[in-house]
Amino acid sequence: MKITEEHIRALLSEIPDPEIPVISIVELGVVRRIHLIDDTSIELNITPTYSGCPAMKQIEDDVRKKLIENGFTTVKINMVFSPAWTTDWLTEEAKNKLQKYGIAPPEHSTEDKSWLTGKPKSVTCPRCKSKNTRLISQFGSTACKALYQCQDCLEPFDYFKCI
Repeated sequence: MKITEEHIRALLSEIPDPEIPVISIVELGVVRRIHLIDDTSIELNITPTYSGCPAMKQIEDDVRKKLIENGFTTVKINMVFSPAWTTDWLTEEAKNKLQKYGIAPPEHSTEDKSWLTGKPKSVTCPRCKSKNTRLISQFGSTACKALYQCQDCLEPFDYFKCI
């Protein structure tokens, strides 16, 4: 069987994000480039969700392990910071999974400028779907999420910030 980029992408789709295990690293959009050198050598580019993301070492280790388990003897992983990761790289499937998991997915693209206008951001509660929510803290369970509370069901929830 000839190994293809699609085959590798399918393998990598089995690796969950260490901080949000309901989505894969492929759905998250951190896998940027797959270069098959030959049947046993591969080079990958991955981009962190932000430059200080503590999960990147775990992601790198998980990728290396998965590829070695599947017959690759030479695995080179490059951490690429440009272009910077953006929530626009999240797949629609990932956004749906986040919603079902209880994390509000990014509501808009990275072009959200609500902080410039001073108007509060409208974020939908992932539990009851109310738009009557308020920001509690700019930082939730991880730095890439903010903490909100629904004013209707009163439940707190994480919102995956637009980056």
